[in-house]
Amino acid sequence: MRARTIRVDTSAGPGEPLGKLADGTAFYAPVGELITSGDLVQCHLCGRLLRSVTAHLRAHGWTKDGYCTAFGLERRQSLEGAATRKRRATAFAARLVFEPAVREGSAAGHARARSGALAQDAAAAARGRALPEQRRRKAKRALATVRPAAVAEVNRRRAAEQVAATAADMAQRGGYPCIGDLVRARTAAGASLAAISREAGLHKDWLSRHLPRLDQAAADAAAAMARQLRCASAEARWLSGLYRLGFADVASYLHQRHAIEHRTVHQIATEIGINQRAVRSALERHGVPVQAHAAKRTAAQRRRQGVAAAVGCASVAEYVQLRRSAGWTWAAMAAETGQPQTWLRRHYAADRR
Repeated sequence: MRARTIRVDTSAGPGEPLGKLADGTAFYAPVGELITSGDLVQCHLCGRLLRSVTAHLRAHGWTKDGYCTAFGLERRQSLEGAATRKRRATAFAARLVFEPAVREGSAAGHARARSGALAQDAAAAARGRALPEQRRRKAKRALATVRPAAVAEVNRRRAAEQVAATAADMAQRGGYPCIGDLVRARTAAGASLAAISREAGLHKDWLSRHLPRLDQAAADAAAAMARQLRCASAEARWLSGLYRLGFADVASYLHQRHAIEHRTVHQIATEIGINQRAVRSALERHGVPVQAHAAKRTAAQRRRQGVAAAVGCASVAEYVQLRRSAGWTWAAMAAETGQPQTWLRRHYAADRR
């Protein structure tokens, strides 16, 4: 394992401690790092430089596992200098040749490693155990060398694989070959995407988010079915009022009231007993253009046409033009038509425009 190498004055004492652990134990080397100087390794507990901190730990009454855990070192981290490790490797190589028990143990270890049992046992032992500080720092340094775009791509790929696996498991538990068949069958039975997601033990919005990427055709079919259900539910709110007024469906009622009778959205909502937003939605759903203040505009237009027809003219502008050419005053025209002078002036100007 890598260790930080620094120059240390071996003739000097350990110096002041760098800090204390949660239990009050002082330490003289940074947590999560192993400080070496040549063939010597610094002890966190006393600050001394030693060939083997592992052998020295007995003087403190500590074990290697407890030492590594307390100071954030990995369990495989060697606590000995390079020369000491080399001597131990040479001595073990000789034992491997001359001692049968060592050969048998080594062969058994290699067999477990080849079969994968050793890796499985190591993973099981590490499960639930917090990463040591030394491992976190190594991972941080390694990630710093990777481009952010590459990290994002790997994360997207991993997320897509997880979503696909979840969808396949959902379909299999429901008895369908794929998620698209499951969604089509359940939506045809009247279930919503939220209900299907909850049945699988997922968040209610899981299918709404991921189904378009998994099966676009199934997502479109589910959206169309949802729209039909919403329309049917919206239409049902109108039926009792429509039957009472003598209309068979919403479209004919809206066309009659809004397009022919020029009733406003507010008047229609009041008559049926629903809110104006529902009326506007129904008008849009059935293709009836919404006209603002339709009744008032129609009444004004009819008044204008009635005044012109009463005096035998096609428009108010034509009537005013004829009377003014004959020398009539605005007061005389107002008396003849029964309309205020301001009304005549306003509609004369509007008709001319």
